[in-house]
Amino acid sequence: MIKNIVLTISLWLFAINIIAQNSITIKVTSDEKDPLPGASVFIKNTKIGSETNLDGLATINNIPSGKQTFIISFISFTTVEKVIQFPTLNKQLTIQLHEDEESLEEVVIQSTRSKRSIAELPTRIEVISSEELGEKAIMNSANIAMVLRESTGIQMQQTSANSANQSIRIQGLDGRFTQLLKDGFPLFGGFSSGLSIMQIPPLDLKQVEIIKGSSSTLYGGGAIAGLVNLVSKKPTLLPEISLMFDQTSRNGSTLNAFYSQRFDKFGLSLYGSANHQNATDVNNDHFTDIPKVRSVSFNPSFFIIQMKKNNYG
Repeated sequence: MIKNIVLTISLWLFAINIIAQNSITIKVTSDEKDPLPGASVFIKNTKIGSETNLDGLATINNIPSGKQTFIISFISFTTVEKVIQFPTLNKQLTIQLHEDEESLEEVVIQSTRSKRSIAELPTRIEVISSEELGEKAIMNSANIAMVLRESTGIQMQQTSANSANQSIRIQGLDGRFTQLLKDGFPLFGGFSSGLSIMQIPPLDLKQVEIIKGSSSTLYGGGAIAGLVNLVSKKPTLLPEISLMFDQTSRNGSTLNAFYSQRFDKFGLSLYGSANHQNATDVNNDHFTDIPKVRSVSFNPSFFIIQMKKNNYG
């Protein structure tokens, strides 16, 4: 008899406990009826709560009976308080949040792994040294096309079959986006893509500097693809004299001469070039394939040397 009474009381307490543990599912949406994943849903003055999933649903269990105040919040949305009486027959509730007009707009912060700012980052410059220029000058002393063609990312595109004009294409962009400089100044008035690159022999060049990519836009809008800076030789104490003569199999002759020397307070460099090309019919169809060319160029440069005085105490 006593065992039956104890068993009945235990079952009755267990049933009351089960009834007292309520649960509810709350769906949080925006003004456009879109679910808000990550919204916070919890009971006021308790640690009972949860966050919404990708579908905007949050299931909360073990809710005590009686009136419970739910606080629903989400970033950049106004917070909503909802009072629910438990136990309740409504096991799912939808809460709509409204955007907070006073909240800040979305801020995107980007950073790099480098501790230096963009202004302090160096510009990548490829340099073709004088030794390599000397090798290319022996192979072809008439122009610098061979020097630039062997650099990665640079293509020499011939734009005229008669005049042998070529444009410099860097990273696939058109030749008009490549700036050609001579000692830091625009060559041919900035219209290097419209003139023949064959007019620039490598005999008087010290080195060639190449900048590829958008870093070269610091030199102007014509350098979107990149730029090529031709650095001339400077006179030294010992005189330098270079003569080079080329003869082609198509009746073409080229003579290049370079002289430089440094004196006490000044220096001098002289460069001259002469080209002679006869009209040639290569395939004997009575049409000229190679035009007649006569050109002479002379480029003198004068240097003033400033002597620095050192004071010793």
